[in-house]
Amino acid sequence: MKIRRGALLSVTALALTLTACSSGTEPTTDTTDSAPAGAAAAATCPSTAPQGSVAPQWTLQGSTGSVEVVGSTDTAAPRIDVQTPFAVTQTQVHTLTAGDGPVVPDTASVSVCYMGVDGRDGKVFDSSYERGTPADFPLDGVVPGFKKAIAGQKVGSTVAVAMAPADGYPDGMPDAGIQKGDTLVFAIKVLSAH
Repeated sequence: MKIRRGALLSVTALALTLTACSSGTEPTTDTTDSAPAGAAAAATCPSTAPQGSVAPQWTLQGSTGSVEVVGSTDTAAPRIDVQTPFAVTQTQVHTLTAGDGPVVPDTASVSVCYMGVDGRDGKVFDSSYERGTPADFPLDGVVPGFKKAIAGQKVGSTVAVAMAPADGYPDGMPDAGIQKGDTLVFAIKVLSAH
């Protein structure tokens, strides 16, 4: 399926619908290039919620509300808890766990597991963790906030981003339940880059 500028491809692949800058290329499926040992075998995203009381790895107070993020592990999906409505005026990126692979260039194609939550209502609007399958896409084909979160990280890193509306969907994306001006929060695990 071709990525088109501003097109909603499907809610099941929202990472590909984060198309502010279209590449017009096919999504990639190779998840082995530039992957650290063990990451190449990560062909799935864990769907099990974190067990027990896990302390947040990142707490951020917004201009309104706040967010707490627990990153994913090899066996558990991330958790994003939002005190709504949560909003930021500038995109904030936080490395939850640093990887040991190569640095991801801003022109890379990547394979990631991710969860996206709307700061307005605290609801998950898309999650490759729920599907159990990583998403593969070029960083030049996503909204600026998603690219800011991944480019410059090391492969294997787990990252959280609180995305200001200007770096996400300033006019909203009704098909995904995102309204104009919504702040988006993502927890992302970078599996590979090439």
